[in-house]
Amino acid sequence: MRSSLLRSIVLLTASPVALLAQEAEGGGTRTFMKPDTGLMVWTLVIFVILMFVLSRYAFGPLTRAVEARERSLQEAIDAAKADREAAAKLLAEHQTKIEAARNEAQKFISEGRGVAEKMRADLLDQTRKEQQDMLERARRDIESEKDKAIAQLRREAVDLALAGASKVIEQNLESEKNRKLVESYLASLGTVEVSR
Repeated sequence: MRSSLLRSIVLLTASPVALLAQEAEGGGTRTFMKPDTGLMVWTLVIFVILMFVLSRYAFGPLTRAVEARERSLQEAIDAAKADREAAAKLLAEHQTKIEAARNEAQKFISEGRGVAEKMRADLLDQTRKEQQDMLERARRDIESEKDKAIAQLRREAVDLALAGASKVIEQNLESEKNRKLVESYLASLGTVEVSR
């Protein structure tokens, strides 16, 4: 920056000298195209003084303020990048946790279905076993009742036979008469059983 400032000062100081030389040749008439050298010198002096004051008191603080602003902007950009990276990392972690929770929920659901199927199968097996037990008990009860009924019938048949035999023995009749006597006795027992 100082080198460009020096170049500007040299050009500005050289131009009045060249203009003075041109004025001396031309003879003293002033036009717009031929500027006044005195005015130019004073303009140059004021410009140099102003440049010195500005460079001493204004350009330094302005430069520091611009650099501070650049630093704060860069820090804000870096902080935003760090926040974005942290947010992306946090999002990835949350997505991983959500996926893990989803997988765990599917696992629990499948385990629950398996347990439910096992319980259903166990209940069906238990019901079938109880049904078989009930059928077996009913068969045993029926068989027992059948055996009791047969035994009862045998007892009654024996009683009938004994009763018929005692009647036959008491009367000592011929075989035709014995047969009729047993048949009448059985017929009378049949009416007695029906009336009971």
